[in-house]
Amino acid sequence: MSTPFTVLVCEDEPLARLHLRALIESTPTLLWIGEVANGLNAVTLIDRLRPDIIFLDIEMPELSGLDVLERTTHRPEVIFTTAFDAHAVQAFELGAVDYLLKPFGPERFATAIARVARSLARHAGDAPVAERVRSQQGALSRVFVRERGRIVPIQVQEIERLEAEDDYVALVVRGRRYLLTITLAALLEKLDGRRFVRIHRSHAVNLDFVSALIPFDAARLCVEMRDGGRITASRSGTQLLRALTG
Repeated sequence: MSTPFTVLVCEDEPLARLHLRALIESTPTLLWIGEVANGLNAVTLIDRLRPDIIFLDIEMPELSGLDVLERTTHRPEVIFTTAFDAHAVQAFELGAVDYLLKPFGPERFATAIARVARSLARHAGDAPVAERVRSQQGALSRVFVRERGRIVPIQVQEIERLEAEDDYVALVVRGRRYLLTITLAALLEKLDGRRFVRIHRSHAVNLDFVSALIPFDAARLCVEMRDGGRITASRSGTQLLRALTG
């Protein structure tokens, strides 16, 4: 049998720590090596124990899980755990392998471990994890959304358009709408600006899904999507479209 992966739990809720320890100790490929309840101590233990895998709560005392990753020198494979999905985009930007939304059970835990095992095997002999994470800081290639109580990935190239809804963004994908807890402006900063164009205060489109640009009046264009939908671009959005397509 191969050597088990060492695991550190960084979680401030005692019941959550017990739950994770029970799952880890019942998995032959894993070895529980410790737990920590706040962000500052998490940084210390991650660098001291150098685990293969950490379960990292996003909201902890002293430092958030996201801040912990910014401060550690040793960078293990990361599985974020949280009761909220608001930080899913940023979590995966920071190189997390998976994102467990509480409460989760043995089946979802096993799926996360399988993903980590594939990642560890794939990167065996590669550059250190910290260097790989830094190299991933470009435009997003995928986003994660909630669907029927799960967090699921959507490839960015499949997103047809984006709609602002207050502090949320609705992603339109194959006729379905998914909400992300992020503003439209903040999300567009993380996407490829050659593909996603903000044509209106509340709308951005993926140019790959635009079927035609139709004059609406002397100063504005109407954007026709492949699904037949139409969105009237603002004057500034029209200028941007003309610059990109002219």
